Amino acid sequence: MNMENGRAQFPFPYQPYNIQEQFMQALYSALDQGKVGIFESPTGTGKSLSLICGALSWLRDHEEKSRQETAALLHEGEAALSTSAAPASATSSSAEPDWITDFVQKKAERDLVSKLKEEELKRKKREERLEMIRNNVQLKYAMKRKSSEDEEAFKLLHLSTEEETETQGDQEDEELIIAEYESDDESKTRSRFCGAEDDADDELVEEHVTKIYYCSRTHSQLAQFVHEVQKSPFSKDISLVTLGSRQNLCINEEVRRLGSSQRINDRCMEMQKNKHEKPQHDEGAKRKRGPAKSVCPYKKASALQQMRDGVLGTVHDIEQMLKLGRETHSCPYYATRLAVPPAQLVVLPYQTLLHEATRRAAGVQLKGQVVIIDEAHNLSDTLSSIHSAELTGAQLCCAHSQLTQYADRYKSRLKAKNLMYIKQILFVIEGLVRVLGGKVGQNPQSQTTQTGTELHTINNFLFKAQIDNINLFKLQRYFEKSMINRKLGGFVEKYAGSGVSLQTQSSSNKENRRTEGLNRYLQTLQSNQINAPVSSADQQGSEAEKVLSASPMMQVEVFFMALTNSNTDGRVLVHRQGTLSESSVKFLLLNPAVHFAQVLKQCRAVIIAGGTMQPVSDFKQELLFSAGVGEERIMEFSCGHVIPPENILPLVLCSGPSGQELDFTFQNRDSPRMMDETGRILSNICNVVPGGVVCFFPSYEYSRRMISHWEASGVLTRLANKKKIFQEPKKANQVEQVLSDFSRCIQRCAADAGGLTGALLFSVVGGKMSEGINFSDDLGRCVVMVGMPYPNIKSPELQEKMSYLDKHLPHSGGRSPGQALIENLCMKAVNQSIGRAIRHRGDYSSIVLCDRRYSRPATLSKLPTWIKSRTSTHATFGPAFAALRKVRSKHAQKRTTAS
Repeated sequence: MNMENGRAQFPFPYQPYNIQEQFMQALYSALDQGKVGIFESPTGTGKSLSLICGALSWLRDHEEKSRQETAALLHEGEAALSTSAAPASATSSSAEPDWITDFVQKKAERDLVSKLKEEELKRKKREERLEMIRNNVQLKYAMKRKSSEDEEAFKLLHLSTEEETETQGDQEDEELIIAEYESDDESKTRSRFCGAEDDADDELVEEHVTKIYYCSRTHSQLAQFVHEVQKSPFSKDISLVTLGSRQNLCINEEVRRLGSSQRINDRCMEMQKNKHEKPQHDEGAKRKRGPAKSVCPYKKASALQQMRDGVLGTVHDIEQMLKLGRETHSCPYYATRLAVPPAQLVVLPYQTLLHEATRRAAGVQLKGQVVIIDEAHNLSDTLSSIHSAELTGAQLCCAHSQLTQYADRYKSRLKAKNLMYIKQILFVIEGLVRVLGGKVGQNPQSQTTQTGTELHTINNFLFKAQIDNINLFKLQRYFEKSMINRKLGGFVEKYAGSGVSLQTQSSSNKENRRTEGLNRYLQTLQSNQINAPVSSADQQGSEAEKVLSASPMMQVEVFFMALTNSNTDGRVLVHRQGTLSESSVKFLLLNPAVHFAQVLKQCRAVIIAGGTMQPVSDFKQELLFSAGVGEERIMEFSCGHVIPPENILPLVLCSGPSGQELDFTFQNRDSPRMMDETGRILSNICNVVPGGVVCFFPSYEYSRRMISHWEASGVLTRLANKKKIFQEPKKANQVEQVLSDFSRCIQRCAADAGGLTGALLFSVVGGKMSEGINFSDDLGRCVVMVGMPYPNIKSPELQEKMSYLDKHLPHSGGRSPGQALIENLCMKAVNQSIGRAIRHRGDYSSIVLCDRRYSRPATLSKLPTWIKSRTSTHATFGPAFAALRKVRSKHAQKRTTAS
């Protein structure tokens, strides 16, 4: 078929909607023309399947076209070679004889033919291999039997090593010593595949074929995408691999037990190092005996190859890959990385694709490939977050103490260059602590600092910290090549991490005293971190505790790397909070386009997709135009919803039942009249809306104040008489339970004719239930938005971002880019929250926006197109309430007719 004309039909598991066909056709054209596409398709319209079938149809056609072009070139080349050379001309315009010119031309033709033949042979071998894997079931079962036998042998070997109780000598610390650092020249670094320190694995590496990289925000979203691929017409003939972290993919129980991602990474890398160390056989020298160094039994080349083939042969999600790994006794983490080059579709998290160092470590090569970024409404924020870094005073003091203890213990065994770089790292850490108003070597919790916040350019910060004479680029290379983080992590885990006694039979009293101080200090930090309250802004407190109790040097490395950004692209925020321990230095990336530009430049095509991508104009300005993408390369596609127009009722309420104007500005929102009016609105809604009502507040704090006022005034009791009340929990691990109880309550109420009419859920914009949660059918018959969730304008980070945009981006529509940012952040959050309802064609819901400011044309324009076109604004409450009652009666009548 002619690809330039697009495709008329696409393989699909069922008859696609018209908007799905339009989506696939637009996607196909964007990929074929090498565009940067911005695709908006509301949740419930089958966006994932449209992406899969449209993109994989293009890939299949592209591969076929490449085969035809290769065959044609090969035919032409062979024909040219078989043609005898023309008689030499009597005169020549070139200084060289004709036979030399002819020889050079023929050689070039022969080389081209040889290259084409080689590529064709590789392609055929790859296809034959995949076909064999998919069809040869007997071979699979034979391999499975062999892996079971290997597993028994490994278990016996593990039991025998556990019984070893040999005396440890000084040799045991050899694994903690940094190897000699030979050169600052990065080009001399030994190349590694996929971040693995195993040159033997290079035999398994294949060339990268044309592929599609699909990335999304969470592992659950990736798993859902893989399940959609499994249901698609491409499931039997596509090679798909899902990439994840060691924490998600490790099957070694000894390593998984460590819990935190940093401990798991450190332990895994240490085991790889142990595997590659060559035993010393010095004749005449008595070998110091000690326990055998632990190596991972799941990283054998034959087993990795077996699992790689299994992954490529059948579409697996992460759970299925873990099962396959246990069956083949092979590491899913390394096997999936080996599967990347020959895979046609690679599924991976945002961070792996958008962060260059992580991308490189995972073996992801973007040149000439296709990237699809799904759930991309927060892409700019995600890029900024990934490339920002923060260090607390506690982490800095802990890192300094650990590294000092390490250098002191092993100074006689470390090479001069290693000691030089360790001293430089310590010097920089001392400078960072000094900026926070503290000193190293003292307990950070007992050191008081003057409260305040400062913002600096990178260069000014380096001068203030007195570290401008240090080459941070060299330190960054040293971190990467010396593996100092892993050495230090092993040292801390061995002597202090678990709180075990630091005394060993070979230790001197002096060494005991050195490490005793480190142990006592780390235990103090660990206990205080565990007892500290978890802030609502940081939902990963337990992870932070584990990281700090191990080694914060990884965070130090990330912060050092952040300081190598261009002076104009970032700022450093110094935040002093009374004590050194709680104070922090934070790098803020102001220009995410500088990192996204690498992706846009290398890829053949980039598709940025989401359910709600509005407002697109500012998104293009900040991320695409700033990255050097021209308007001609950008393609936009936005489609409506598949639901009938009458199935959605978006309302803007400008006033409540008593006539009180709804103005939830900072000055008015806490007034008792405003809170009482909000309670009356909710009471009326709960009277006419059956099933579930979800009410979003701008913040946790405002939600708390509103509900406290309702408790005192009796509003909450009146609401509870109609619907059972649930509140969004602050702890992430309680969300599933609350949702389950909410759902069961609504089901019970639907079955029971009397009593409660459903449930009311109080949630928070930007919280755990405003993204990724489905309130479909009776779970979300009405979504209420109280006020407008504007970000905190007094935040130093936000003020600096606004200032940066005002300086570097053009003004439009009478607004500065900084003002536009505030409005966009607010409406993006609103769009995500109200998008929780209506999840399929037969669903219906009402959306009530409680604030007169929603009626402004500029604000309405930022709603998703399919909602905006059906939104009605009501100056008084009566007509809006009548519309809600009409929706209820209409769908109640439909239900009666259907039954």
